[in-house]
Amino acid sequence: MKVILMNKNKEVLIAEYLENLKVFTSIYEILNIEYAPLIINESYKLNEPLEVSLTEWFKNRGIPEGRDRLDMLMSKLNISTPTTLLDKAYGLSLSDQYWIKPYDEDIKYEDINFFDNDFNDLEFTEATFSNDVTLSSNITFMTPNNTTDGVLRKTWVIDQGKRYLLKAGLKDEVLQPFNEVLATMICERLGFNHVAYTLDKVKGNIVSKCECFINTDTELIPARQILKGLSDPDKINAYQKYIKILSDNGIENAKEKIDNMFILDYLMLNNDRHLNNFGIIRDVNTLKWIDVAPIFDTGNSLNLIDYTDDEIIIEGNGRFFFNVDKFDNIIKKISDIKRIDFSKLDGVVDDFENLLKKYQSETKMSDKRIERLCIMLDRQISKLK
Repeated sequence: MKVILMNKNKEVLIAEYLENLKVFTSIYEILNIEYAPLIINESYKLNEPLEVSLTEWFKNRGIPEGRDRLDMLMSKLNISTPTTLLDKAYGLSLSDQYWIKPYDEDIKYEDINFFDNDFNDLEFTEATFSNDVTLSSNITFMTPNNTTDGVLRKTWVIDQGKRYLLKAGLKDEVLQPFNEVLATMICERLGFNHVAYTLDKVKGNIVSKCECFINTDTELIPARQILKGLSDPDKINAYQKYIKILSDNGIENAKEKIDNMFILDYLMLNNDRHLNNFGIIRDVNTLKWIDVAPIFDTGNSLNLIDYTDDEIIIEGNGRFFFNVDKFDNIIKKISDIKRIDFSKLDGVVDDFENLLKKYQSETKMSDKRIERLCIMLDRQISKLK
């Protein structure tokens, strides 16, 4: 079928789309390539086949094959693969304004986007978090939950008119939602720009809850797209190159803001700062780069492997752009740490301990594990002090 890649109401390009395979096979006409997703625009500049980059970008919008309890989700939604969902709601997302418009269909962005138009969130919430094996019926699929990446179970919901993302822990792990709240505690004390997380309970699951930080005029561009095309030698210096790209595009204090994120990762021993969970915010109307995205997705932290009365063993490596390295090596790359008053973190360990104990009857987390988690956190704070 013939379709138009849209950015709000701006026509970007016209392509042939195979609905059964979820791939684009031909580009008929390029209309406003500068309004394409950044990674597709970069492919165009590099003379790469746009059909390939368009297909890759589109499939990466969807629920990945590695999503926790994916088989249960698909069973409840009565689908065979997660890619089935990609075009059910024009490919719309709550992270940007791109969508796939059938060539002959007369429809406007204002009529369908999920920032302004309500959607049924109960079906996906039930399918994602409930242990009930009953299949859902009469599912509309007109929802932004078709396009949520990442391995954790998650759903977008509407609460008093606002869009919130609910996210559970991985498999039987319960710590991730609490880590998101801890990141909020730390960022608030240190003055880091961040997404604020709280806790909620859905279908017996304790989940993190955060408000959508994108609106109808903005988009999130992940670092992975910004750094597309770097050669292997360039990747060695990706940190410096990333800062320069942001600065060249008008983002102020880019280095300080990126450093703040890695300081948080050091404090929390976050080993999952991959290139898709940080980036920048861009105005989709003017294409102006607005700012570094607020810090989000810090759940995979404080990863205890084993602990005894005398020893704590942790997942010892963090991520720093294309490299995996020890946290103590990564923090050495961050200059001017003395600008931060870490005494503002006094009491945060106690607050985290109180939070874990408040929910202990539901999480079944042992006293020993809570103690060891707090020891780890206190150690990291003390090192930076």
